Amino acid sequence: MIRLGLRLAVSGGREALLRLLVTAAAVAIGVGLLLTTLAAVNAVHAQNDRYAWFNTGFTADGRTAAGSPATDREAAAGAGADGKAPMWWLTRRDTFQGREIGRVDVALTGTAAALAPGVDRMPADGEYYLSPALARLVDATPSEQLGDRFGGHRIGILGKDALPAPDSLVALVGRTPQALRELPDAALVDRIAATSPDRCDDCVVGIKSNGTALILTVATGALVFPVLILIGTATRLTATQRERRFAAMRLVGATPRQVSVVSAVEATAAAAVGMLLGFLPFLAVRGQVAGMSLTGDRFFTSDLTLTPLQVAAVALGVPLAAAAAARIALRRVRISPLGVSRRVTPKPPRPWRVLPLLAGLVELAAFLVWHPSSVEGQTRGYLSAFGLIMLGLVLSGPWLTGQVAALLARRTQRPATLLAVRRLADNPTAGFRAVSGLVLALLVMTATVGIITTMTAERGRPEGGRQYDNVLVNDLGGGYTPDGQVKSTGRPVPPELLDALLAVPGVRGVLPVHPIGKVVPIDAGGETEAAQTVDCRQLEAVQVFGHCAPGAATAYVAYVWAGFRDYSAVAWPAAPYTAEQAAALPVVKVVVGTDGSQAAVERARTMVDAAYPATRQALTLAEGMKLSGSELKGYQQLANVVILATFPIAGCSLAVSAAAALGERKRPFSLLRLTGVPLSMLRRVVLMESAVPLLAVSAVAIGVGLLAADLFLRSQLKYTLHALGAAYYLTVAAGLTAALAVIGATLPLLRRITGPETARNE
Repeated sequence: MIRLGLRLAVSGGREALLRLLVTAAAVAIGVGLLLTTLAAVNAVHAQNDRYAWFNTGFTADGRTAAGSPATDREAAAGAGADGKAPMWWLTRRDTFQGREIGRVDVALTGTAAALAPGVDRMPADGEYYLSPALARLVDATPSEQLGDRFGGHRIGILGKDALPAPDSLVALVGRTPQALRELPDAALVDRIAATSPDRCDDCVVGIKSNGTALILTVATGALVFPVLILIGTATRLTATQRERRFAAMRLVGATPRQVSVVSAVEATAAAAVGMLLGFLPFLAVRGQVAGMSLTGDRFFTSDLTLTPLQVAAVALGVPLAAAAAARIALRRVRISPLGVSRRVTPKPPRPWRVLPLLAGLVELAAFLVWHPSSVEGQTRGYLSAFGLIMLGLVLSGPWLTGQVAALLARRTQRPATLLAVRRLADNPTAGFRAVSGLVLALLVMTATVGIITTMTAERGRPEGGRQYDNVLVNDLGGGYTPDGQVKSTGRPVPPELLDALLAVPGVRGVLPVHPIGKVVPIDAGGETEAAQTVDCRQLEAVQVFGHCAPGAATAYVAYVWAGFRDYSAVAWPAAPYTAEQAAALPVVKVVVGTDGSQAAVERARTMVDAAYPATRQALTLAEGMKLSGSELKGYQQLANVVILATFPIAGCSLAVSAAAALGERKRPFSLLRLTGVPLSMLRRVVLMESAVPLLAVSAVAIGVGLLAADLFLRSQLKYTLHALGAAYYLTVAAGLTAALAVIGATLPLLRRITGPETARNE
């Protein structure tokens, strides 16, 4: 029977060959998109693994007990417990023209130090390595704007193992132990951290697992259902003709098991060909996906790989899914060899089909009361909830279609509408099947856009004018405690540094910010507390953060340095310090006002960072806002990927279903034409049969998607769903219009397949 099934699949005439090719092409598209998504998940983790070494000094696996007698003896002897000499380590973040630079400063205490990835030896004092992209940038930029930040001379280029992305700007700089020991965030280490940030509680650099990995996992799950629908739809091509053929086989003595084997072999052969062809679109778009910056940075093309387990799962799962779909499609033939000829009306769908949909919503609502504490628990919980919702929509679609069709049948008087809704009421499962992929894609898109829109509104920053590019802020304090104490400070600003900064063309003012060691209640600009003071003349020169009360030499200023809103009109109250007294205080920030030119900003940044090295180097206000929104932009990219992936899959499912439905109904349509029904009425019937379930269940999908998004936001992020923008509604309207256009594109086939010769031959 297996040989017979293969022969029927490949040698059954032009119709069989066409069915094989169309099914294989549809399966290939779905498999290609699924493989691409799985590879993107792997690429995120591969990229994240290369962030691990930046966390040396932050994590317990690399840090030594700095300052203990054992550590001092090891440093003096030049060897640690594992034969590696300890070294001082400081990971910092720098910026150039809005691009982030990862900088690692090291100071060796011996010759046998642990090696960072991508180098053959660690740099000594006055030496440094640069990533290829940073090396090109340094060579093309005046040294006073960028190159002078590293000092000494370049001894090599960092290898790929040290770079999260092809365009990463990374520097590994050698310093003296005395220089690094004085910096507050430097740590003495004897090994390089190797734990991926998504498995590390102490890591501060990299992609945390409760961010992109969670979204990618849910995105993968969201793609599985449309792909399975596409495979099931494709394997049902010309199902009516095959049912008749298999029924004839039953009449001549074939057993139900033999018929099932032949059917499964046909479907599996087409799906297997499609599965193999699915690697072609995956390989074709691999390079484009690598450049999409799903996490904010491009991938190396080699990162987009598939694990053997994933390849095996797709290679086995797709043909098995096709065989299962074929077996379900022929259940009437297995019951009786006359099952097809009798055309008994199938039992109507029952209301129980709505239960999985309700169960998924209930699970999401339960997270409002009890929320999983671990990231793994959150991933499993939300994935299962959204899986139930998608499964429930697919199961309940036929029941909803039947209810709408019955309602329209009682209220319509138009012949075309009556024919369409009567056919839908007779077999709502077949009517919904054609649009199920698109409805599911609409659910996924609505939930995704709702979540991203709300996150953007909640985490967004006000749009500033040119001032956000003009002002440079260097943060030395690391934040304030509730009683107004800063975690760290820098020495008072030397007069020579002030003079050098003011001598830079384009620099308008330099504003040191001094801590006062306490919280002072104030009433200015809606701010009620301050723990810092500034010189009023320098505040006026910066021109962004307001001005002092009339006659004041110094003023209390609240924490306004992130530029959350416009403070230019605020009058800050006077502080009891003279300008000389304030200048003698330590500093927590050095703010530089410029004209916004690249040369002024970068020269000032280089000078300030050299004088006050910090974990987070100087940023303009615009750069700080961009940095805070980078994770959100990554989520937006992922949302776009989900939308762009699900809609083509749904469109393919709809096109295949519409063409297959016409082919399966050519005999009844031909008989209707023989009885005098005009071709235009048959076309309206076809449109109505697709439009009714499409529009009715789409409305349910949109409502469920919005509700699911709101429940997710409330339970996971404590946000309330915001109104969706006009772009969403335009996308929905365009998608539904395109769906109707796909259906309309099949209508010319009616004239060809409903002629008198069709009825005679059938």
